[in-house]
Amino acid sequence: MIRTLIAEDQAMMRGALALLLDLERDIHVVSRVGRGDEVVDAAREHRADVALLDIEMPGMSGIEAAAELRDKAPQCRVLIVTTFGRAGYLRRALDAGVRGFVIKDDPVEDLAQCIRRVVAGSTVVDPGLAEDARLAPPNPLTDGERRVLSAAADGAPIAELATRLHLSERTVRNYLSSTIGKTGSRTRAQAAVYARDQGWL
Repeated sequence: MIRTLIAEDQAMMRGALALLLDLERDIHVVSRVGRGDEVVDAAREHRADVALLDIEMPGMSGIEAAAELRDKAPQCRVLIVTTFGRAGYLRRALDAGVRGFVIKDDPVEDLAQCIRRVVAGSTVVDPGLAEDARLAPPNPLTDGERRVLSAAADGAPIAELATRLHLSERTVRNYLSSTIGKTGSRTRAQAAVYARDQGWL
């Protein structure tokens, strides 16, 4: 049996996926979590062979959780299952060690087959999305710029961002100025929206 973990912040989607996958003869859902920062502990506790991760979750993104799994539970393969078919997300996911990237619109039978292929050692990516990622420009944002821009998306003042991120106010301003320039935006809010749409955040 393929021991499967599902990480999805929407309870209804989490439950539906578990019910459908448990109908497969060789797949058993051993854990369901609603937060990204619960993934590693659940994978270790339940000895998951594969983790199905959404991208946008509270606590930690699916891509961040995938990188942690790669380092702390390398026996658990990762398959991203998301509504966000963006080239930037795919690139970041592959860099984090993800072995598969599929869109939620696909039939559950296709998902089950993807799980089997990933556990067998293959990498599974939607061909159209793979081509988009090949043609898309690389993410120009540094890790620091990405971190500050993500935190600034809620409109918090510079001083609050500096405290929250343990950075100086000058560093926060510099990062925001740089991200605005790199995204061709006029404000940090516009920069955050653009970067998110590209899958850079």
